[in-house]
Amino acid sequence: MLLLYLLLHRNCGFRNFVLSRINLENLVGFFYATYYKPSKPFVDSFQVLPVIKILYEGVASSSSNSHHMYLALIVMLILSEDDFFCKIIHETGIWQCPQMIHDVDWLESDHPIKEISLGGLCVLVFVRTIHKNAIRMRDRYLHTNCLAALANMSSCFKNLSPIVIYSELMNRLHSFMFQLLSKRHVKMVEHMRLASESNEGQSLEYHDDVTALEEGIRTLLEIINSALCGNLRNNPHLIYTLLYHRNLFDSYQQHPMFQDLLANITLVISHFSSKVVHVSAGDGSAMMEIIEKEAIVLPTDRLAKFPELRFR
Repeated sequence: MLLLYLLLHRNCGFRNFVLSRINLENLVGFFYATYYKPSKPFVDSFQVLPVIKILYEGVASSSSNSHHMYLALIVMLILSEDDFFCKIIHETGIWQCPQMIHDVDWLESDHPIKEISLGGLCVLVFVRTIHKNAIRMRDRYLHTNCLAALANMSSCFKNLSPIVIYSELMNRLHSFMFQLLSKRHVKMVEHMRLASESNEGQSLEYHDDVTALEEGIRTLLEIINSALCGNLRNNPHLIYTLLYHRNLFDSYQQHPMFQDLLANITLVISHFSSKVVHVSAGDGSAMMEIIEKEAIVLPTDRLAKFPELRFR
């Protein structure tokens, strides 16, 4: 793991060689198998198992080698800096299967995952890592780098499966990231106010914590915004889920740190809400059909442009 990291980090020739390979899924599959600790091996275990298992066990257990976990994460962050990598993972399936990975029975999930793209698997794993880390470890370094990798890939999100969007990305963001971060944010602001009124020296410390939380929330909004601006027509499930969770963003509308990003998200929600207003409640298929058609014809120049997200 250390050798792979050093070669990717220090040897441009090796990194370019790796990223020029069409079968990137072999390398990425190697990473994700390490995270998920599959209950049974699949395909060639020498290509698949070590790295993702290290990351998974590092997040799930304090007894694991954290150095390997961080190396695995940084390897993925390095790869995510490359545009070709970010695009091709949404076009490629693992183990030579075209487009999609089928019957991912080794992946623990509340719902069985019968097929998923390599890009969808990347999103799923990073979101779960963020979720587990924030509940158990609260490691800011791990949290920041997972968000950075997601942000790097976000403009290339394409045809993410419903299981990734509904059960993983938005539901986990709704149940944990936004709700929990919002509660922490409110609590920290109150602590900072009380400390300031009592002239205690902790006010600056609370201010730093509040700033860190706000930066985390902003990065999440940047990821959603980037996916909408970069590939609106290929993300109908994301649009559908934004409509379902539209109230999630209300509390941020007046916050000066988030207003610019929420303008695009609000525009998308408003536009598609007006198109599905006559659809019967519970008729998800009819709503999706309308969203897919509207996503093709909606002029993306109506969305404000932001600099492309690139974290290193």
